[in-house]
Amino acid sequence: MSDLKKLIIDGIEIEVDPALTLIQAAEQAGIEIPRFCYHERLSIAGNCRMCLVEVVGGPPKPTASCAMQVKDLRPGPEGQPPVVKTNSPMVKKAREGVMEFLLINHPLDCPICDQGGECDLQDQAMAYGVDFSRYREPKRAVDNMNLGPLVATQMTRCISCTRCVRFITEVAGMPELGQTGRGEDAEITSYLDQTLDSELQGNIIDLCPVGALTSKPYAYTARPWELRKTESIDVMDALGSNIRIDVKGREVMRILPRNNDGVNEEWLSDRSRFAWDGLRRQRLDRPYIRENGKLRPATWPEALSAAAAAMKGGKVAGLVGDLAPVEAVYALKQLVEGQGGSVECRTDGAKLPAGNRSAYVGTAAIEDIDRAKSILLIGTNPRDEAPVLNARIRKAWLAGAKVTLVGKPVDLSYPYSHVGTGREALAKLADEDHNDHQDIASIVIVGQGALTLDGGKGVLADAMRVADKAGAKFLVLHSAASRVGALDVGAVSAGGVQGALDGATAVYSLGADEVEIPAGPTVIYQGSHGDRGAHRADIILPAAAWTEENGLFVNTEGRPQLALRANFPPGEAKENWAILRALSAEMGATLPFDNLAQLRQALLKDVPHLRFVDSVPANEWKPVEAEGAGHGDFGLSVEAHYLTNPVLRAAPLMGELQGMMRTRTAGKLAAE
Repeated sequence: MSDLKKLIIDGIEIEVDPALTLIQAAEQAGIEIPRFCYHERLSIAGNCRMCLVEVVGGPPKPTASCAMQVKDLRPGPEGQPPVVKTNSPMVKKAREGVMEFLLINHPLDCPICDQGGECDLQDQAMAYGVDFSRYREPKRAVDNMNLGPLVATQMTRCISCTRCVRFITEVAGMPELGQTGRGEDAEITSYLDQTLDSELQGNIIDLCPVGALTSKPYAYTARPWELRKTESIDVMDALGSNIRIDVKGREVMRILPRNNDGVNEEWLSDRSRFAWDGLRRQRLDRPYIRENGKLRPATWPEALSAAAAAMKGGKVAGLVGDLAPVEAVYALKQLVEGQGGSVECRTDGAKLPAGNRSAYVGTAAIEDIDRAKSILLIGTNPRDEAPVLNARIRKAWLAGAKVTLVGKPVDLSYPYSHVGTGREALAKLADEDHNDHQDIASIVIVGQGALTLDGGKGVLADAMRVADKAGAKFLVLHSAASRVGALDVGAVSAGGVQGALDGATAVYSLGADEVEIPAGPTVIYQGSHGDRGAHRADIILPAAAWTEENGLFVNTEGRPQLALRANFPPGEAKENWAILRALSAEMGATLPFDNLAQLRQALLKDVPHLRFVDSVPANEWKPVEAEGAGHGDFGLSVEAHYLTNPVLRAAPLMGELQGMMRTRTAGKLAAE
């Protein structure tokens, strides 16, 4: 291609985009250049000088490779490609000098630093450091900041790379950190010594290349080499962020993000990162049966026998909770429908039509947000419902996209055009001509706050009409990790939750904690935590949490992803699908599988697109027929950001964060 430019790096001739920086060009050539301040998802600061290289024929001094573009290189005297050296004597001497300066003030507390073992400064000091110090003066010390209950600070270790400042300002959209002073007086600090409010603040722990910012809840509990690492999927929201679960013994010690450009890039929301705190508490570790109004411990044969007796001979309703894997939902559907009952997954009352994937998932991929020039949000607050997706919308806004909101006005961390609060505003938009949007990349995102109201189907029809007229892609933003997968397998009943419960003598709740079950029917609760559902239950069957079993989850864009088991359930708790299989045998209606592999074979036969793991299937566009959308304002599907499911509600840390958020949003008194 003619628009590529040739250059030679360490003797390797490559052709690259002229807009790339030298550090990016070197990566394409397979050459690693050390860096501290440079990060591919943040703006360029060019202040650590560790990435110095030699440009042959250029200035007689090293050049910062993160701050120079390929197009700025001059060709040789006879038009030869520019030559860059990353390992010449000049470069080696320069990097050793930079490392010596960085270590002048850095304290020697590696043995007690939580970053030990995964510290960029440690690794690069091994490669470019020297075995002696010429520095004899006292080292400087800096006061530590209190950034809140998530991020611990040891600011004496800070090397002023400013990654944390750039992330919190550019990606999170909350400029709460900055740098003051010059020279040896320079230090990173929070404005007015306030704690951080961002729901993405945990990412600065990953970004910090030294031990200045570490995880406060994880502090002094484990070293990296003690941990067993498992790649999995986050279920705290419907985005399906890719994560790595680190386990020591039987306990989850921490959760870190994995890179997936199509889903979460490399960011993770705080409630997902620190959810492991709730995996240890309020766990159901043995079966229970309610007798004389009180729950008593029981054996598995007792509990299964009681559940089978309650389900036989009457109408059974199955309710699917927010954290159930697709395999468990499929097994529940087979079991309950085999007894003549019905299963419902839309426990929040969302008016989503089963069988029409373009209406309950949409036609857009999350990546499409990056290229969008016009984004319409309907009845949603993505900052609360999916913070990482909100950061992606902010990224599009920074690139020039116009964001419009129909719904309750909220702080999204970026400006938007607010055109109304409810159905009348949406109906007006749906009636307008949007031909001016046909030639630009547009996306319509509709949230559950608009779909859970009466007339929600009419709202969905209007939203799809807007997308149709504007030639926009369409995305339904879910708030429950299990919802799309449950809709894919058809876990819906004709009259919604009420239709499923009417006349039911037994209710089988698969971790359904967000729904009120009326008095009357026998409630069998299968779940991992002693939450609302367990308090209402007559029979409790303890199940594994999502980190404790292999499971399939489908995210809000319709992408199937695998969550892999990282540890084992506590006590007598069992995997979700295995409990349903054992119960079916007890009922004399044995389900036709004996292991997870056989269950998945049956599932994939019924729902073939689930076999394409980590890809987004194309959905045929089928607009919903318009009904009256009614009148009134849209609500919000998430009221307590840090307490949206049983795992989070069991975590004391999440309760503390929610309390801090409530205090911030309560508004100050006049005297303050």
